[in-house]
Amino acid sequence: MTGDETQPIDVEQATRLREAMVAVSRRARRQRPAHGLTMTQVALLGDLERHGASSVVDLAERAQVKVQSLTLSLNRLEELELITRRPDPTDRRRVMVELTAIAGPLLEEDRRQRDEWLAAAMAGLTETERGLLMLCIPVLSHLADHPDRNDTVRR
Repeated sequence: MTGDETQPIDVEQATRLREAMVAVSRRARRQRPAHGLTMTQVALLGDLERHGASSVVDLAERAQVKVQSLTLSLNRLEELELITRRPDPTDRRRVMVELTAIAGPLLEEDRRQRDEWLAAAMAGLTETERGLLMLCIPVLSHLADHPDRNDTVRR
């Protein structure tokens, strides 16, 4: 048997991995700057940064929520002048949302603080432990790209 063949995975192993990843993610999220934004609002800004100007419908679909669920968050982001809304030039019924110039630095600061926390936490690891984490990066990225049940249902 070669090292490239897949083996059945015990669900308990998957559970332990998920729990560890969630715990690290929660700790990193707690390092956010005191900008007063919710996780949903920061996630919307990040989505717009990655995808560019988007319709409200597209934002909701990517967030896997109903359009109505985004209304309060989008209103607050607009009040803070982090986004603008405008009619879609090709379909006036659609509203397009885009980042303003002040959103980029806010997102950069948000990421910087979380990255600094993670770097400090990693500094407490042995060189071998840090090396193992670095080896995990492509594997975790591959897992993140694995289609989920919702991806297969929508197609």
